[in-house]
Order: sequence, then structure tokens, then C-alpha cells
Amino acid sequence: MGTDRIQLTHAARTWLGEDPDPDTRAELEALLTAVEAGDEAAAAGLEERFSGTLQFGTAGLRGEVGAGPMRMNRSVVIRAAAGLAGYLKAQGQTGGLVVIGYDARHKSYDFARDTAAVMTGAGLRAALLPRPLPTPVLAFAIRHLGSVAGVMVTASHNPPQDNGYKVYLGDGSQIVPPADAEIADQIEAVGALADVPLAADGWELLGDDVIDAYLTRAAGVVAPDGPRDVSVVYTPLHGVGREVLMAAFARAGFPAPTPVVEQAEPDPDFPTVAFPNPEEPGAMDLSFKAAQSLGPDIVIANDPDADRCAVAVPDRSSASGWRMLRGDEVGALLAVHLVNKHATGTFAASIVSSSLLSKIAAAAGLPYEDTLTGFKWIARVDGLRYGYEEALGYCVDPAGVRDKDGITAALLIAELAASLEEHGRTLDDLLDDLALDHGLHATDQLSARVADLSLIADAMTRLREKPPTVLAGLTVASAEDLAEGSEQLPPTDGLRYTLAGDTASGVESARVIVRPSGTEPKIKCYLEVVVPVTTLTEARTTADTVLAALKKDLAAAAGI
Repeated sequence: MGTDRIQLTHAARTWLGEDPDPDTRAELEALLTAVEAGDEAAAAGLEERFSGTLQFGTAGLRGEVGAGPMRMNRSVVIRAAAGLAGYLKAQGQTGGLVVIGYDARHKSYDFARDTAAVMTGAGLRAALLPRPLPTPVLAFAIRHLGSVAGVMVTASHNPPQDNGYKVYLGDGSQIVPPADAEIADQIEAVGALADVPLAADGWELLGDDVIDAYLTRAAGVVAPDGPRDVSVVYTPLHGVGREVLMAAFARAGFPAPTPVVEQAEPDPDFPTVAFPNPEEPGAMDLSFKAAQSLGPDIVIANDPDADRCAVAVPDRSSASGWRMLRGDEVGALLAVHLVNKHATGTFAASIVSSSLLSKIAAAAGLPYEDTLTGFKWIARVDGLRYGYEEALGYCVDPAGVRDKDGITAALLIAELAASLEEHGRTLDDLLDDLALDHGLHATDQLSARVADLSLIADAMTRLREKPPTVLAGLTVASAEDLAEGSEQLPPTDGLRYTLAGDTASGVESARVIVRPSGTEPKIKCYLEVVVPVTTLTEARTTADTVLAALKKDLAAAAGI
């Protein structure tokens, strides 16, 4: 056995000696036994687990559940919790309350309980939500209970093998720099795991009163005397959304949505979908099958931790009879609905979302602000009244939940659909109105999932070294490297291309943003084309043609 292999097995055995989880200990012992027997595949697996440390950042932690420092496991979580506790104490928050939520993924409860044990052992107070619940309930509870921080154990819409650790501060929004780096420094300073004080008890198990308080707040996003005649097929995609969404609809006076039976109960293996994300191909197939027989007005889906909301509408031209609305379409619909409900305050969207929201806000005389991607940024906009991002995230009640919330978004969409139905209209009709008023804002996405993360870095380098000058026949009027930052935006790893309009092709403007995903091994390219409307059919044909050409040219330029 070579020196490197000896060092690797030594590191693994040292880790094994500290690991408090019998499951990951057994996994690691099996790998070590195979490595010592000369199994090269096992050696590669061991090396990957010990190739570094899962990094704590603005998304907290997220990764595959398993043994070793590059996996999500109890050892990694205990260190993360100890680092967070150290950070809070350094901020003068000793004795403050940390509220902890968790979803139904593998090991979620274990990670939540370990966090409570660390916080209590560090002299902070800890409170666990009573059972697996949506992320918005945790985000609400932080402010409702006057906490100094919150932790949500979830990997949101990631694959079944993943789990994650999302950190909020006392304002109820997710961490941003410099707090992320300061917490990471505290994690790095944690010594032997045995030296981290773990309380055997002493934390609080919250009751249903916190859920009741959330539901009361959620029901308040819709008018008490508004229309309620809307039929909904609903899927939580094997996640934790069903109980709370059904209760929220009942509390608000809507008819009970019909759940998709095969996906109604929490299941960490997500057996009916390849990826538990409503945006992924096939994820909505069972919902559309149920809708074909039931004939509802709309289909609503939450992702597994119910902070995102997807909406589908009837579409006779589709083989399934249904069409998923893009996140940008739902974002615009919710914005118009809030404007019509006389909302005041700032509207905001991430830079990768459609520019249509800025025009809706301007027409209503409301302030508007662009932010970096993620609700950690959107939630911090001064005077925020409504914020969204194209990845199905909507914050419709920032005073209650300073994060995206798939439950309250679903309530508002149901209210809007019922209001339109009273006048013989549909969500599609309202989208047509917006296109006529502001031009057709058509968006799409090109994304590539990779097994080797270096391919993402290579694509970004390629684009930086040789930026495109023409895309889809449109001149690139400006190319911005978002890593340089600006007066409006902090630095981030991304590239933004603004394309000039072209009268001959009927395009007013176009925009492309390229960035690595912050939560998945993906490179993402966000496309928008704005087309003046003479006829909607002609505008849509033009937009589809340009978007397809943008995808082709951008893929070639990035080498993806």
C-alpha cells in the first residue's frame, strides 16, 4: 500500500473513531475493509469522501448523505452546529433561542436533534419543530418566536441521496456575507468532535400552536370575502407540504385540493420521480394524469420542503392536456394580483428572472429592485412587499415569512384563479393581457448537469476568455462579468450579456445570464427575449425561434 493510500486510510480511521452514527460507521468500515483487500473502486470511493471538506456558504451545507467530510452526516452537522453556536455567542447572543426545523429526508431528524443538542450544550436555548414541516413554517417561527437564529434541515428539491443544512439569522432571512464566512471560520476552529458539548436533553419540543400561528398568518394573504370557487389538483411530490397546504386552504375557506395519491405522503426515496423538482421532466406526469380525469381549474405542486410553488393550466394543444407555467409567468401573475389588491412597497426579483416585473411595478408606480439570485438577497430589499425568482420561488408576505413560501403563493394563485373565473377568464387570459400591455417577455433556460464540477469552471473560463459577440443573430451590446461586482450588485460568479434589438427579426431586446448553480452540480443559462406584440401568435413564434437559436449558440460558445 502506497504512502498516499496509507494516509487516506489513516484519515478514514481517525474519522471513524469520532463518528457517532452507526450507519455511517458501518459504511466507512466496509469501505476500509474493501480498500485493504485491494478493491480499487472502494479506494476511489474512499478518496472522494476524504478529498476535502463540505464547504459551508450562503446556501449553508448541501450534499450526499454518507460517511466522511465530503458527505452530509452527523459528524459534519455537529461541527456545523458548533460553528453556528460559536458565531452566535461571539455576536453576544448567548442564551438566545435557536429554532430548528426539518423535512422528511434521510437523517433529517437526526441532524435536527444533534443541532438542538449542540445549541443547548453551548448555552443557547433550542426549540425543535414538532415534526417534519415545510421550510416556510421554520422561517415564520424564527420571527414569531423572537429567535436569534434558525436552522432548517432540508435539501429542498435535490435528489433523494442528498440532505442539507440551511441557516437563518434572527431577522428571519437566510445568511449572506460576511456571516457565512464568519460561521465557516468558527466551524474550522472546532477541534475534536468529542470536545463539542452535546446535551442529552434540555431543548424545547414545540407544539402545534406554532403551526396554527403560521396558518392564521398564511390565510391572511387572501381577502376574507373574496371568491373561493376554484378546484385544484395538488401534489407535494413526496414531500412535507400536504398537511400544511390542505390546512391553509381550509383555514382560508377554499375547497380542499385533491391530492395526487401516489405522491401524497412524505417519502425520502421519492419513488415516482427522477428528481423531486416540479421543473424537471416527468415530475408532473402523475399530476397531469389525475387532472385529466378530474378536470380541475388548475394544478398546484410544491417541491419537497414546500418553499416553491408550481402551477399548471389547461392546454388543449398539449398531449397531457396541461401546461406548466414558467416561474416567470407565475411571478408576473402574482405581481398583478397584488397590485390589484392595492399592495404598496418595493417589488423585487433576482437578476435571472424576467424583466417584466420591473415594468409591472413601474406601471403601478411602485419601486422595483434587482438582486442577486436567491432569497437571501431578495428578502433583504428595503421595504420589500413582493419578491420572486424564476425557480418557482415567491415571497408574497415578507412581514410574515422573509423567504420564499410555496403555501402562501398557492393561496394567492387560487384566489386569483377564482377571481378570474367569476368573470369567465383564466390565468392564460391574464398573461395575454400582460403581453399586450408590456410586450411578450419570453424566458427559457439552458442547463447542464455534470458529474465533474471542473466542467462548469471550464465553461465559465471559456466564456470569459472568448465572450460571444453575436447570439441568435443579435449583437451582444454589453458583456458583464458579475464577479467584478457593481454599485447595484455584490460580486457573484456569473456573466450577463445584453443583446441589441433587431427590427427585422421583430425583437425589442434579449438578455442572457450564465452562472453555476449554488445548490446542484449544474451550469445554468437564463434566457429572455422581449418581443413587441402585433398579434400574440406571431410574437410567440418569433420568441420561440430566437430562444431556440440562443440555446444553440450559447451551448456552442460555452462548450456544454
